[in-house]
Amino acid sequence: MEQEIKNIIAPPAIEVNPNYVKLGNKFAKTLFIFTYPRYLSTGWFSPIINLPNLLDISVVVHPVDTPMALKNLRKKAAIVEAEIAEQQEKGLVRNPVLETAIQDIEALRDSLQQGQEHLFNVGVYITLYADTIENLNKLESEITYVLESKLVYAKPALFQQIEGISSVLPLGTDQLDIHTPLNSSPLSSFFPFVSATLTSDEGILYGINRHNSTLIIFDRFSLENANMVIFAKSGAGKSYATKLEALRLLMTGTDVLIIDPENEYQQLANVVGGSFFKISLASQSHINPFDIPVIPQGEDPADVLKSHVVNLTGLVKLMLGEINPQEEALLDRAISETYAAFDIVPGKDFSTARPPLMENLQAVLENMEGGREIAERLYRFTKGSYAGFTNQPTNIDVKNRLVVFSIRDLEDELRPIAMYIVLNFIWNIVRAQLKRRVLIIDEAWWMMKYPDGASFLFALVKRARKYFLGISTITQDVEDFLSSPFGRPIITNSSMQLLLKQSPAMIDSVAKTFNLSEAEKNLLLQAEIGLGLFFAGLNHVAIQIVASYGEDQVITTKPEQILENK
Repeated sequence: MEQEIKNIIAPPAIEVNPNYVKLGNKFAKTLFIFTYPRYLSTGWFSPIINLPNLLDISVVVHPVDTPMALKNLRKKAAIVEAEIAEQQEKGLVRNPVLETAIQDIEALRDSLQQGQEHLFNVGVYITLYADTIENLNKLESEITYVLESKLVYAKPALFQQIEGISSVLPLGTDQLDIHTPLNSSPLSSFFPFVSATLTSDEGILYGINRHNSTLIIFDRFSLENANMVIFAKSGAGKSYATKLEALRLLMTGTDVLIIDPENEYQQLANVVGGSFFKISLASQSHINPFDIPVIPQGEDPADVLKSHVVNLTGLVKLMLGEINPQEEALLDRAISETYAAFDIVPGKDFSTARPPLMENLQAVLENMEGGREIAERLYRFTKGSYAGFTNQPTNIDVKNRLVVFSIRDLEDELRPIAMYIVLNFIWNIVRAQLKRRVLIIDEAWWMMKYPDGASFLFALVKRARKYFLGISTITQDVEDFLSSPFGRPIITNSSMQLLLKQSPAMIDSVAKTFNLSEAEKNLLLQAEIGLGLFFAGLNHVAIQIVASYGEDQVITTKPEQILENK
């Protein structure tokens, strides 16, 4: 029976060369570390452990008997002191290397004698795997470069590759037997060298942990907030990852609301029976920004109305462009008076009142001192070319578990306005009923380009947790996002982050924002589609996003695959 098991797990063939071993179709090479610097900083081994390549690492620790270690150190100290004395007798200039050595030996002797330290013989063996010799040599160069940058040196086990692989396999043998004496303090810098795992009993599958091949199963609502940011260049797989998360969230009973700038989520909405609304100049779906918000239970109607007026002021400022403080104050008063004309005022029950339209605000402004110029600037949104978009009563029903708002057919200058209107509409729905929801804002940089849009988005992100809402902010234009004064605060108020492939021009900004190591920067620069870094709270791992065949058919964005499915 034992022989049968060995035959099952053994490779079909093994080819031994002085510098590598071929196991079946894989090439393997074992390196050993033979030199360390005088000081080892904590976490120096992490860049090697976190490389997104296939590696096996074995750290073999052999305890050394303390009396024997003290005896050997005493001999070593006598030799070094004799050499120093000999050089002094010859009148030679003092040798700092010998003086440093005697200081280190005496300090170690004291620590061992007092029981503060112990001595160990340590062997570190690294086995690399690749599909070709060229890739194997490239990976070896990358690892030796990372180690040498920390003054740690490694060599391949020439003519001992079989012994090297045997030492790395989980057999508990040390056939290479290449050791370096290390005391407790530097040895402790090797640990913890195990990558983080993000596997929990609840949540959805986000992907596979590339460090240890475990599943990343996570519940975003288990963190201090359920917000998430996704940064990636075009074509890196960010929309694919987002649609996959949305599909799996729906399976767990979470409602999903999506602002879709490119009609990428229409297929998903059709398959799961969701609602898909096109917001455009000629669309039959309308949202009136002046809709009266539903008063949440336990909140003061006057406070809700005032908050709504502030949001409307921000929207009109976005429509008008730059306005001065006097015009802003005038606008705030005009919106309040527009509501008052429809008997919507604090202190009254306005839950059944008919809401005004944008043209009513224009009429109020025309009759206010100093308001005529603002009213004229609003003309295109009330009776002009944009009237069908902003001056119509709401006629959509969002009572569905998946609701998608498409703004693809809008002109570029209207997109941030549409996102603001839709977000304000969604926010009023979220506040009205406490329910587990996720709001996905694709291409959020459209709003981040404008101070009022960025401010409104940040306010939503900051307050979402209180209403059981998680906001996913997705962008490919990292520069516009980070250059906004609200960009970094949105990131810090998002407990989850997903970074996929980045462009070389943006990698330094991303690395600084997320405190990435050199290995992580290289991963994001060279990442394949669906490969990146997943951050959840204090933990982060390399992730490979994977979908089943059925899921892939629903969420794919490849044009050739979409045509084939049709």
